Amino acid sequence: KMKKMLCLLLALMLSLSAVSALAEDLLDTIRTRGYIIVGTEGTYSPNSYYDESNKLVGFDVEVAAAIAAKLGVGIEYYVADWASIIAGMSSGRCDTVINEVERTAERELIYDFSVPYTYIHGALLVSGSNTDINSFDDLNGKRAAQNATSTWGMMAESLGCTIVPVTGDAQTFELIATGRADCSLNAETAFADFMAKHPEVSVRVAARTDTASSSVVPAPKGNERFIEAVNQAIEELRADGTLAELSIRYFGGDFTEN
Repeated sequence: KMKKMLCLLLALMLSLSAVSALAEDLLDTIRTRGYIIVGTEGTYSPNSYYDESNKLVGFDVEVAAAIAAKLGVGIEYYVADWASIIAGMSSGRCDTVINEVERTAERELIYDFSVPYTYIHGALLVSGSNTDINSFDDLNGKRAAQNATSTWGMMAESLGCTIVPVTGDAQTFELIATGRADCSLNAETAFADFMAKHPEVSVRVAARTDTASSSVVPAPKGNERFIEAVNQAIEELRADGTLAELSIRYFGGDFTEN
């Protein structure tokens, strides 16, 4: 009888362990660890970049830290190029990516998303001397300086552009200013920030999208509790003015309300 009871007890423990494993999601993992690992580029001003003292700063960097504080955990950053940080989330090198991530049909197949925390229009950048490109309809056959795996890169391809691969903003502006690329598509805030800091570079915004795109926080599917907690954090940061303050500081205006 004792042996039978021990077997039953062991089976019960294994069953409870299995239930616990099924119930655990990313939120449990992060809180047990004590910090969240956030993927970010580090080369995308004003969202994520290194300042003069080599400190990682930017709008998304500070939003990520504010969300971590709301979750009651610390934060570490996984800094890599765009393609690597998205892949890093899938492989577990980072828990999420907070780097102006947009929700797309392709990404919805493998990720869930938070509510938006920004609403920003897309912009079309060309050389200051370019008179051929004045709208998105003029892009067929043109060379676009883009990260090919970004939503902006995919949009440029869909409009008939040939992609000239880049790894950061400075390279994008250099290629356009020197005529090695005809244009680039990106968030209006990214272009405005660089142009304000580098007025000597001859570029102009030729057009803006009619609709705004949204930045969201992604997580691999199956982490509903994590997404719910992030949603609550975002709404609290919106309500207390934190998101607006960060947007004004880094973008020069409030892009956090639809």
